[in-house]
Amino acid sequence: MDTHVPVDRREFLKGSTGVLTGVLAAGSPLALIAPSRVWAADLRVLTSAEGATLMAVTRTIAPHDGLEDAAYAIVVQSTDADAVKDESLRKLLKEGVATLGPSFATAPESERVAALRKIEQTPFFQTMRVKTLGTLYGTEMAYRYFGYEGEAFSKGGYLFRGFNDLRWLPEVPLADSGPMPVPAP
Repeated sequence: MDTHVPVDRREFLKGSTGVLTGVLAAGSPLALIAPSRVWAADLRVLTSAEGATLMAVTRTIAPHDGLEDAAYAIVVQSTDADAVKDESLRKLLKEGVATLGPSFATAPESERVAALRKIEQTPFFQTMRVKTLGTLYGTEMAYRYFGYEGEAFSKGGYLFRGFNDLRWLPEVPLADSGPMPVPAP
């Protein structure tokens, strides 16, 4: 049985309001595991410009210079998906983006930080902060970037998987392991 359903470009675009796109850096850990270096995030409520502004908000809230934009785009796409179902969230996002202005996404980091500090007590900022921290650090991309191997229970626990991965301690020869002898008085 053929499950392939042809998608017309016009039909695809009709269902979306905006799109975020990008390219993974050639040497990044994500480029090594991704099926393609090109990525796109389809937005149903937000426009491309609003999505770019929210991506700049998430990058400013959780700045990691080496983390790919694709990880931040996942946060924006997840927020957009929530806004499809929640009219009050949709309104909050649209008003928050409008407050930041059209140049926020391209502004230098110091200006973005200053702009966010001015609104950090608002429901918009608090919503984006919670969404960013909850979504960004729960993605496979962030796991790869930070070297987190995931939960260990399903893989047999940490005893033989990560327990002895202390790279910052010097190796101790097995013959010298054990308690130190106490000198005689």
